[in-house]
Amino acid sequence: MEPSAGSWCGTTEVCFRLRDPERRLTSVRLESAVVHGDLTFLEDTGTWELRLPRPPVHRIEYKLALGHADGGPDTSDDAVLCCPDYREPGWVHLPGTAGQWRDLYLPLPAVRSEMAARIWSPAEPTDRVLVAHDGPDFHRYGELGHYTAAMIGAGRVPPYHLVLLPPGDRLEWYSASPAYARALARDVLPAIAAELGTDRPVVGAGASLGALAMLHAQRRHPERFAGLLLHSGSFFRPRHDRQESGFRRYLRIVRFTGRVVRDRDAPGVPIAMTCGTVEENLANNREIARALQDQGYPVTFAEVPDAHNWTAWRDTLDPHLTALLQKVFK
Repeated sequence: MEPSAGSWCGTTEVCFRLRDPERRLTSVRLESAVVHGDLTFLEDTGTWELRLPRPPVHRIEYKLALGHADGGPDTSDDAVLCCPDYREPGWVHLPGTAGQWRDLYLPLPAVRSEMAARIWSPAEPTDRVLVAHDGPDFHRYGELGHYTAAMIGAGRVPPYHLVLLPPGDRLEWYSASPAYARALARDVLPAIAAELGTDRPVVGAGASLGALAMLHAQRRHPERFAGLLLHSGSFFRPRHDRQESGFRRYLRIVRFTGRVVRDRDAPGVPIAMTCGTVEENLANNREIARALQDQGYPVTFAEVPDAHNWTAWRDTLDPHLTALLQKVFK
């Protein structure tokens, strides 16, 4: 069963509906990072329904957990409820400038592994480089590749190479790992620079753990970075994030974020930070943003009306990444 098109979002209330005229279901539960609850069956309309106060977001990603008489569980496909004030970014409909993709094999002795980076280069020669963690997902779900080609084509940002780094052992590499930071700074970035014929520091981008790892690498190897884009960083702090304490690298992360907060100065570069208004990560992102600003990082921090997901991060690329690239790549 699919969610009914009768679901809607108003100014003060949201409503989720599922048609079931033959009453085949025994229960329906809304599952979402933003809102949750049990739908009630309305006999007169043959519809399951749940009304809730509207949360401070412009869109809600959700699923419906469906109960059956035989006890078999089922879940609806992913669905999205967009509110009337949601606006898709205009650049998603722009054509992209010409460019070419290629792969670059990268051995990583520091973590006893390897990766194949995916590189897009514009037709116009350039020595500027943007490197993204979780590269394949950032390209597929966050549309970073299309953003790059569209915004260069529109003249909004200078031409640059886009490098997509696959996550490898993500939970290990992206959790403030000194070994991964060393691999990135000593193996990955120099090899990319040699391939592209540039010695210019890069702009690093990441979301969630990928953002944490990019900041961690910049703190340990500042000479490699000219700026950072950090979406919803997993900057765990004990007073905000005890619910994450079961994560195997929780202590390593909180030791790193503790040092960030305690440091009085640091090798500051321009940073664009974003975080959703309903995220668990909001409090720790606010704290890290303040600490970085106090240490001399030029930080812009935006709280956006969404949750922890790729569409939210895609929708904030412009103006936040745009402004960062205009500043760093001028």
